[in-house]
Amino acid sequence: MYEFLSLNVTCLHCNRSLMASKKLIDNKPSIKLGIKAGDQTGVIYLSSLWGSYNYNCEIPLSSDIIAQFYCPHCKKKITSDNECSICHAPMIPFILDMGGRVNICSRSGCKNHFLEFNDLSEALSKLYQEYEFPRKYTPEELKIIQRKHVSRAEEENETKEILESGAFLMSYCPNCRKSLIDHEILKLKVTTGNTSGILILSPYLNIFTSESTIFLQEDKPVTDISCPHCDTSLISTDKTCESCGSPIAKIFISARTKMINFYICSKKGCKWHGLSDVDLQDIKLEDSLEW
Repeated sequence: MYEFLSLNVTCLHCNRSLMASKKLIDNKPSIKLGIKAGDQTGVIYLSSLWGSYNYNCEIPLSSDIIAQFYCPHCKKKITSDNECSICHAPMIPFILDMGGRVNICSRSGCKNHFLEFNDLSEALSKLYQEYEFPRKYTPEELKIIQRKHVSRAEEENETKEILESGAFLMSYCPNCRKSLIDHEILKLKVTTGNTSGILILSPYLNIFTSESTIFLQEDKPVTDISCPHCDTSLISTDKTCESCGSPIAKIFISARTKMINFYICSKKGCKWHGLSDVDLQDIKLEDSLEW
């Protein structure tokens, strides 16, 4: 229910926002905190995207260390008497602007976290109304969404089909042709270094939301992106990102009556995406500030 939910949080002491709008993690404003680990202190930026464990930190964090967190405004230590149900380290609470709290474990590497709502019905209302939280579509509705873009081009007698922002991209592996869509999310296998996991992307054009089951460093390309079905690498051998020059992954998307190549950058944080030169003769992506 909370996939791609971006949280806005405040300090439980001074009630000031902890959001850093200019420091993006997962293409969303991050949560800024002071941190102390051992005898080192610094600043850490946590992903505000629910389910993401990505962060940028000024000091190295060794696995299994219990860190202390501080409000960057009032400088007070943020902690609680609640212990992690997995590793028994102190839980760190933040106030949610939608009412309630989010709690994360203070131990580096532990992924235990949970939400508490004061009023669940009120919180859900804010998710849909204020945050434009996407609802689930039925298979029939997805077909209508897909046909809409074809009909628009035909009705206006356009020579190019326009894929509008928010269009649902039916995505497939170029090798085994199996669907990459699972319950309205786009799933890919991702590898960084010697570690592999699952990368979850929004399948809606110009909607920049992502989650991963492994840590992905901001502004750094991953080692590989591959199909979760046949394990074939999707990294293009003849094309690179037109924005940052990083390797790009190629998938198939369905447009009109054929499959077309769709490219995404492999560097975390880069928003470039595009089509092949051949497909650009027939199809145009609606311009947007983000993808």
